[in-house]
Amino acid sequence: MVTRNPISRKDLTNQQWQQLQLMLPKPSPKGGRPANDHRKIINGILWILRTGAPWRDLPDRYGAWETVSGRFYAWRKRGLWQQILQQL
Repeated sequence: MVTRNPISRKDLTNQQWQQLQLMLPKPSPKGGRPANDHRKIINGILWILRTGAPWRDLPDRYGAWETVSGRFYAWRKRGLWQQILQQL
C-alpha cells in the first residue's frame, strides 16, 4: 500500500502557489542531488511561523528540518523574503 503525506488545510493553495513560484529562484543546473520542492519547503516554513515551534519539531511531511531552516535562512540572507513581500 502506498501512503501519501497528508496535505494540511493551511498549506499553500494552488492559486497562492502559482503566484508565489514565479518569485522564487530557479533550481541550480549543477549536478548532484535535485533540490527539494520549493512548495514543500515554504509550507514547512509557514508551519513553523504559524505554530512558533522549534525547527526540530517540523513534521516530516515538509522534509528535513535542517533543509527547511537552511532554505529559510539562505533566502533571508539574500533578501528574497523582502523582495517577495514588496511584490505581493
